[in-house]
Amino acid sequence: MGRVQAIKSPLSSCHFFLRSKYLRLSRDQPHRASAQLSLSMAGLIDKAKNFVAEKIADVPKPEASVQDVDVKAFGLDGMTYNAKVGVKNPYSHSLPICEISYTLKSAGRVILSGNMPDPGSFPGKETTILEVPMKVPHSIIVNLVRDIAADWDIDYEVDLGLTIDLPIIGNFTIPLHTKGEYRLPTLKDMF
Repeated sequence: MGRVQAIKSPLSSCHFFLRSKYLRLSRDQPHRASAQLSLSMAGLIDKAKNFVAEKIADVPKPEASVQDVDVKAFGLDGMTYNAKVGVKNPYSHSLPICEISYTLKSAGRVILSGNMPDPGSFPGKETTILEVPMKVPHSIIVNLVRDIAADWDIDYEVDLGLTIDLPIIGNFTIPLHTKGEYRLPTLKDMF
């Protein structure tokens, strides 16, 4: 009968070399061998992470800026602030907006926070203006009387988070921050 020969591949010889090296080290110093194997795996993983991070850093990302914050409406149920956000899409196709989160602060206190889930998408290769309405009830405005009485304006800070679904990368949040003051109209301004 003929003898069966084992086929050697480059992988099997590499596996044999690593296994024999590991067994030789493990007989002499078992803890050192497992530590060396862990270090070599950690080094390989770190190199892979660095490679992916470099490639993702070069991918163009949408840019956004807060254009304006103004009072849109003032009614019996409260006051509605409106933040206008300009978003520039560098891609040729439209990108979906997953969520817009916002926090409105005045006089150093958070007076409103919330989010707009799934506000739509914005077209490719264009700059789109998004409007983010933020409704503040009168009960909260009453708490701001000290700030209003001091200089007849409302100082505000707006923090926005624009979460966009980018291909390959996944959800990407663009943080935005702006602050300013809204000057209340006086009787002199009305007449």
